[in-house]
Amino acid sequence: MAAMTNKFDGLRVAALESRRADDMTRLICKFGGEAFVSPSMREVPIEPNRAAIDFAYRIITGDIGIVILMTGVGFRYLLKATEKHVEQQRLLDALSDITTICRGPKPVAVMREFGLKPTHRVPEPNTWRELLQTIDAGIPIANQTIGIQEYGVSNKQLIAGLEARGAIAESVKVYGWEFPEDTQALKANTLALAEGERDILLVTSAHQVVNLLRMGEELGITDSLRDGLSKTAIVSIGPTTSDMLREHDLTVAMEPSHPKMGHLVSESAREAKRLVDQVRFQSPASGSSASVTVRADDSNLISASKTPMPAIDDHPSQSSLFMRACRGEPTPRTPVWMMRQAGRYMQEYRDVRSQQSFLELCANPKLCSEVMCTAVEKLNVDAAIIFSDLLPILVPMGFDLEFVKGDGPVIHNPVRSAADVDRVKGLDNPQDLGFVYETVKQTRADLPEGIPLIGFAGAPFTLASYAIEGGGSRQYSSTKALMRAADGGWAALMDRLTDAIIVYLNEQISAGAQCVQLFDSWAGCLSPGDYREFVLPWMKRILEGVTPGVPLINFATGNPELLPLLRGDRRTVVGVDWRIELDVAWKRVGHDISVQGNLDPSVLLTDAKTIRAAVQDVLNKAGGRPGHIFNLGHGVLQQTPVENAIELVKAVKELSVRDDFSAEDGGTDS
Repeated sequence: MAAMTNKFDGLRVAALESRRADDMTRLICKFGGEAFVSPSMREVPIEPNRAAIDFAYRIITGDIGIVILMTGVGFRYLLKATEKHVEQQRLLDALSDITTICRGPKPVAVMREFGLKPTHRVPEPNTWRELLQTIDAGIPIANQTIGIQEYGVSNKQLIAGLEARGAIAESVKVYGWEFPEDTQALKANTLALAEGERDILLVTSAHQVVNLLRMGEELGITDSLRDGLSKTAIVSIGPTTSDMLREHDLTVAMEPSHPKMGHLVSESAREAKRLVDQVRFQSPASGSSASVTVRADDSNLISASKTPMPAIDDHPSQSSLFMRACRGEPTPRTPVWMMRQAGRYMQEYRDVRSQQSFLELCANPKLCSEVMCTAVEKLNVDAAIIFSDLLPILVPMGFDLEFVKGDGPVIHNPVRSAADVDRVKGLDNPQDLGFVYETVKQTRADLPEGIPLIGFAGAPFTLASYAIEGGGSRQYSSTKALMRAADGGWAALMDRLTDAIIVYLNEQISAGAQCVQLFDSWAGCLSPGDYREFVLPWMKRILEGVTPGVPLINFATGNPELLPLLRGDRRTVVGVDWRIELDVAWKRVGHDISVQGNLDPSVLLTDAKTIRAAVQDVLNKAGGRPGHIFNLGHGVLQQTPVENAIELVKAVKELSVRDDFSAEDGGTDS
């Protein structure tokens, strides 16, 4: 034990575990914590459970062809709830004849007690994500009715994932939750949390959250309990529990790497000091100043009285690290996300992608949301970007777009002259791209409220290049020929694209995006003079036309000399690629503008030590100034090991903590 590095070091650790309260107490003490474990709930049957009886009859009659069993105790309750109304052997025989999927070992064990063997067993860590991966590996579910035996709280991500795959998902609750018969320990913990007498709270199921707040209501201490919880580091065992916490406006400080009690306690112990310090930083302080103290070097005189932009609404994500950095506010650490963070380097994406074309995937909002939310959760990043592509906007404008395997996007009817441009339509009906706005809505609904969602579009020059070249290019000779022609074709095309982009981005904002990004992937082929003449007038129109106050990230790659031309008004964030040192780039842009970037994506092909050193170098170049968002200098490469992407995020979070940040600097760390 002396060698153990994971230690609570005497911190007061509350837990709401019921079935394994003794095990939880033992583990907390083993890791050096002062344990306060209070059983918070007990299962009670729903009687009479008409829904369960109907569920059983539908299995027997073949109306439900696949059954997912989420828990062992739930399967027992299902049989108990139906035994007086349905012949049990008929139900067991019917279950043996259809496809059954067990979420983990416990429902498998209970099925064996009744002489049944499941068709499929979900591998560890037995979450909804592994369940969907099991289905994707070879269980046809399109047009099938799937029955789900739930365990208290509906799993929205699972249901959405099943429906996105063409199934009809129907759930049945087989037991309810009440307070434990002896509530004294729960009352004591609730009062102590309200008084700020607990440092860490461990939550192992979603309904514990409900019962804790119910107890607060019964004791008449709702406000003080919420205040106390805001000063307590809350550690959730997994995504469903975290969703419930966030639905009740409670901040989740951490989830363990696996949704198991041992991981929950040991990893909380390892991170205990950081978690407690972090939650103390994020507690709101009265009388905080709106001014920002900027760390300036002698060569760059920056106004120390720069005032950050205000948030445009009260959505919970507005207080996130990412949004605060967009607005130029100081943060207790640097926010981090990655371009192309949901992509081919992830097995989960490849599993989904294998079942449809890329355009079909982009047109499926539920799958787009699933792909992005999986990436956000797996990487633990601070922002999400909708899963879509730059080019679908061209389709309603009259372009014949196809994604060809091995060649990428191909436009079969490119424009090469002013006469060709005449056939390019405006985005007269924005709902032609309704699937993108629905993706925004779906992703916003599926994400934790505290995670901001970024919408995006291709910048007009990059879209024009695709439309003219018919695909990717090295020389952009046709693009530059039309650009320099005296027939008005270039201006007409840029006008149509610019008007469409403004509508497109504003529709995404209306659908729920907190920020938008323009990707100018091909602008690096231009000189500053050409950019100023042939691109900048239309970029200014976009910056002026997007909903006021919404941060807009302007990202152009390939030519650092363009950086001073990318800044717009105060809400513009300039994206920086890896071809220039970040400190030099920020000096060119101006320190009154936030920046995003700029690690070379190829660093993620190395090892943890190299990644950590490269992260530190970028952070050193940022100099601790407010307004830096850590990102790659371009998208994640396909060959990137997922664990390296995770290591990057972890390194940024650990290395960028500002020891001198205080609550008086403003805001919350969500």
